Amino acid sequence: MSLKLADLQARQRLLQERAAQERADFALHFQPLEKPLSWADKGIDAFNFVKSSPILWTSAFAVLAHYKPKLASKVLAVGWGTMKMLKSAKNLL
Repeated sequence: MSLKLADLQARQRLLQERAAQERADFALHFQPLEKPLSWADKGIDAFNFVKSSPILWTSAFAVLAHYKPKLASKVLAVGWGTMKMLKSAKNLL
């Protein structure tokens, strides 16, 4: 029984070393993508922040509507159309 246990432990060490080597190789190949992926992650975080704080974008739109009403109406039309298109696309899925 102890021989089988020793074989299993040796195999476990071998697999752990192999996994560590594969992780190092993976990290080496994807190191050039680390910076762009971190920027994408920051962009997703910013989008989620804006999405979760409606008072922020409502206030920004109110300021835009006060100072530039023509631009605000165009933004509203584009935003409304985009929302309708996303809703219909979501219903298709």
